[in-house]
Amino acid sequence: MTADVWLPIPPEDIEGLPEGPNYRFWDGAEDFPADPADCAYYVVPYMKRIEVGLRPVPRMSSVQVVQTLSAGTDAIEPGLKYLPAGVRLCNARGVHEASTAELTLTLILASLRGVPDFVRAQDKGEWRGGFRPALADKTVLIVGYGSIGSAIEDRLVPFEVARVARVARSERTTARGPVHPLTELPALLPEADVVVLSTPLTEATRHLVNADFLGRMKKGALLVNVARGPVVDTKALLAELESGRITAALDVTDPEPLPPGHPLWQAPGVLISPHVGGPTSAFLPRAKRLLVDQLNRFVNREPLRNVVLTTGPTGV
Repeated sequence: MTADVWLPIPPEDIEGLPEGPNYRFWDGAEDFPADPADCAYYVVPYMKRIEVGLRPVPRMSSVQVVQTLSAGTDAIEPGLKYLPAGVRLCNARGVHEASTAELTLTLILASLRGVPDFVRAQDKGEWRGGFRPALADKTVLIVGYGSIGSAIEDRLVPFEVARVARVARSERTTARGPVHPLTELPALLPEADVVVLSTPLTEATRHLVNADFLGRMKKGALLVNVARGPVVDTKALLAELESGRITAALDVTDPEPLPPGHPLWQAPGVLISPHVGGPTSAFLPRAKRLLVDQLNRFVNREPLRNVVLTTGPTGV
């Protein structure tokens, strides 16, 4: 097999890659490492601007697989219309669960226990005690119960939460209990002390968290977004934050990056982290394992993992 494989990690740093393909290192540099028309397997550069990852796609006339290193594929989907039929789009399921779940618990605990206030007080040399809510005995609602949602629940259990409610696109049963369909959200929201968003960004989930959704949350509840910024209607969220009725912890925002002077920066009761759910020391070893497994499958013509969709005659 002599097809080109474009990797955003130097191939010499990935042990176990199969022999056969021509491995080309490209992490978004201005110059392409080879003719994009010869690329058969494209691994999209990680944590780059959307336009960077899309730039070679219109010229990839021979590509068979597009692999993201992110849990979501929304950043590359605008380029699918340029691709031939039969291209498999794969996500990075298995790479980000641990890191994103860790950050989710960090945001929940920091928000509930008032850690941002402690840091501000420390900067001023002030000792500020007080009574804060605990995670123990709280009801947590996870909206988007895929592999990341499941990993979040794994880490919630030791904190003695009262209940975890799970919501996904379709109803199903897991070893831990039922997963409710999205249609049951209105009934579940008023019961939740913490609402965690870990759903993919699709047309169905864009602005899922709107004024009605937020209005159904109980007074004093915490909204945590580790999904994608546009899942939340920013204007509606600002109205709730400014009223003081709920609080929020956001790893993603809309717009993103959040520009200087945006009202979210100064909104009361909000903790913002700059989209750091995935990029940790856990990323690289897991990403390498995924690529080695996928490329061995590709070379040996075995079924690939994590196939999200296959392009049709029009590229979608």
